[in-house]
Amino acid sequence: MSSDEQAGGYTVGPAAKLVGVSVKTLHHWDSIGLVRPSGRTPGGYRVYSPDDVARIHRVLVYRELGFPLAEIGPILDDPGTDPRDQLRRQRSELASRRSRIEEMIAAVDRMLDATRRGIRLTAEEQVEIFGTDWRPDRVDEAEQRWGDTAQWQQYTERAAALTADDWRTVAGSIEALTAELAAACRAGVPAGSAEANALAERHRTMMETYFDCTHSMHVCLGRMMAADAGYVEYYERFAPGLAGWLCAAIAANAAAHGTDPATATWQ
Repeated sequence: MSSDEQAGGYTVGPAAKLVGVSVKTLHHWDSIGLVRPSGRTPGGYRVYSPDDVARIHRVLVYRELGFPLAEIGPILDDPGTDPRDQLRRQRSELASRRSRIEEMIAAVDRMLDATRRGIRLTAEEQVEIFGTDWRPDRVDEAEQRWGDTAQWQQYTERAAALTADDWRTVAGSIEALTAELAAACRAGVPAGSAEANALAERHRTMMETYFDCTHSMHVCLGRMMAADAGYVEYYERFAPGLAGWLCAAIAANAAAHGTDPATATWQ
């Protein structure tokens, strides 16, 4: 046993370390009569008994709950209050605080998730802006495919800067371009023609809302859309064979800009 640890109690330094407060705090609580050590060493040093330490812990609980020190003493010293009732009250207050803290943690988690996804919109807002065909889980699917790429980092940064009104503008541009693509497909506009190339280039430029999209990357996206059942189903609603037509138009436009579609990679 050290010189500061007495039989049945602790001097002020070890007591402060034990409960996680400063020596100055214990001296203050002693001076105002909130927690007075019940013993002294032969040399006159304060000694906190186990009951004193238990009182310190109870003070800490009430202080954490927001009670002023001036109110804590009377609560603890009330002879008409059963200590078990005090503990039950403390537990109830802590449980209530835990519930509020858990709600705050959940709110922070939602904010982190929104930041991770990039889109600062709820699922309901996404559907309202992009239409009932929009699936919010497409963001998760995209992250699984490209989450480790520089382009995904660009997407999250750019998307996070867009407001709901910005997204409405983007959605309107997508809707208008899709309608023109569908009309060209239905009219049999050949891939590689000036009209088809212009539409494909607008599509590539639209993708740059999210990330820097080279013609080589655009070819890869065109292939993916033509092979993905979800995208094919989406484009089929506008014109039969639209996904395949768009893929061919993208490839021809890339070739016109000096990229060989046959060797195009994600770069």
